[in-house]
Amino acid sequence: MRQTLGQLLRRATVGVLALTALWAPCGPTAVAATAAPSAPAPEAEALPFGERYRALQHGGIVRAANSSATCRTSASSCRSVQNGTRPGVNGDFDMHYIDVDDDPNTYNSSQGEVRLPQGSRVTYARLYWGGNLLVGEQKPAEDNERVLVAEPGGNYKELLADTVVGHRAVGGMDAFQASADVTRLVRDSGSGLYTVAQINVAGGRSTAGAWGGWTLVVAYENAAEPLRHLSVWDGFAPLGGDSGATFALRNLPYPADAGGRVGMVAYNGDRGTAGDSLVLTAGDTATALGNDANPADDVLNSTVSNPASAPSSRVPAYANTLGYDSDVFDLGGLLTRAGDQASVRLTSQRDAAWAGVLFAAVDARP
Repeated sequence: MRQTLGQLLRRATVGVLALTALWAPCGPTAVAATAAPSAPAPEAEALPFGERYRALQHGGIVRAANSSATCRTSASSCRSVQNGTRPGVNGDFDMHYIDVDDDPNTYNSSQGEVRLPQGSRVTYARLYWGGNLLVGEQKPAEDNERVLVAEPGGNYKELLADTVVGHRAVGGMDAFQASADVTRLVRDSGSGLYTVAQINVAGGRSTAGAWGGWTLVVAYENAAEPLRHLSVWDGFAPLGGDSGATFALRNLPYPADAGGRVGMVAYNGDRGTAGDSLVLTAGDTATALGNDANPADDVLNSTVSNPASAPSSRVPAYANTLGYDSDVFDLGGLLTRAGDQASVRLTSQRDAAWAGVLFAAVDARP
């Protein structure tokens, strides 16, 4: 096996990127550069969901995302599962790393596109990454808070988590999610394919299966777009049975028939296992979100999806990510009455999964 990220960084010189956001609840986020932390980020078995960023501005939220593990193509059914023409889950396969770059020192890498509207200015950007450390192999948790990121046309830079890392071993899995502010990098680099490498994810085969991936959430302002409430929430919460993750979107006054989008990131959802849902409640109306890529009763179905009106590309673009979900849903027609608060609840009745991120962009004017 090729080098772990820790070994790579001890043997090579890489750029160091560590950015910290100063949160402003009612306006664009101010960003300041800080020195890279000298000690590993602390870890916790569960992290309550909290609002990481909020803004009221003309603009919106876009995101880039991809998975970091997939089935070995030597398996006869692998390619048809990847392209979605036949069913399959990660526990069915000997899983291996996705590695699209030409760097022999990285053992996993994948790409996703940030596609900003013309004339946009990035006000906040955060990279989230996570995976399963225990499959056929056991990865050292000491590398959870490290990842490599390259902007479009750029070279890899080391990124260290700037907040508590969620990390819990249970049920034959060793799951984690880490994150860091990358506002300055994305503001300076703009649209294009971003590459994320060396996510601490294990390969092999087990009943639980291998899974992992990354999502880059980007808030932007653009004078040509409607005034919107923007909100990003994150945490690390187990899903399964009666447990779930609820996001209360308070003090966001929106008009009747407001447009908008909601996105979420979750880990280890299996395609074809019904009983998981993302439910929007506004007033006395509750609606299970879904679209062509995500059945309303199986939203944790191993997809990276966008509304048709907001496309973005990724490399590779597997239809079935085998355990990683990063999906965006259109709210058109669901907020029929004006209000100032709504909630979104992600639950999984059968999959042993984790919730990591939720973000929303909702019109503030009719």
